[in-house]
Amino acid sequence: MGRYFHSEVDIKSPWHQVLAAFWQRYPNPYSTHVLTEDVLYREVTSSNHLLSRRLLTKTNRLPGWAERVFPMHMARAVYVLEDSIVDPQAHTLITKTWNLNHNTLMTVVERCLFEENHGRPSWTKLRREAWISTAVYGLGRPIQEFGLARFKSNQAKAMRGLEYSLSKLQTSDQGESSEKQKPLPPQATPTPNQKPKQFV
Repeated sequence: MGRYFHSEVDIKSPWHQVLAAFWQRYPNPYSTHVLTEDVLYREVTSSNHLLSRRLLTKTNRLPGWAERVFPMHMARAVYVLEDSIVDPQAHTLITKTWNLNHNTLMTVVERCLFEENHGRPSWTKLRREAWISTAVYGLGRPIQEFGLARFKSNQAKAMRGLEYSLSKLQTSDQGESSEKQKPLPPQATPTPNQKPKQFV
């Protein structure tokens, strides 16, 4: 049957900031298990949607009981594909992720919807769903329970990582706005035979 997870979270930041933070969330101190991220494909469609496919490499530490059951040479890295669609008109970001290896042991499919909160436009609503299944006969229940517990732990870290990325962006924005508010230095008026400086 597999296990199902669902959560809804309100993020206290506007959608465009959450979108920017999403693309810049790695590296962060809460997601040290994410080793690499690579863009495999990106396209802007005729309807102005941004389609992306990324490959993420994550560490995969097995629980003690699983290390006694599964081969020692089993890869400790998990390769995860992440497909995403950004709709700038509707203010939505939809992502779907799933693991490419260790599928016999466990498959985790996650779908996230980030959308502008229409009741509070300065907030963003995140709906997250996950499906966890295994093809291991006789150990399905403990594997799925372990997968669900790990998924909950990792998604909590992912939220902290996103909040970390948001705080960095907001600090950067505040720094830029304070720079813009500084008075400009007085400009020397060019004399008739002095040409004004040109900027390229």
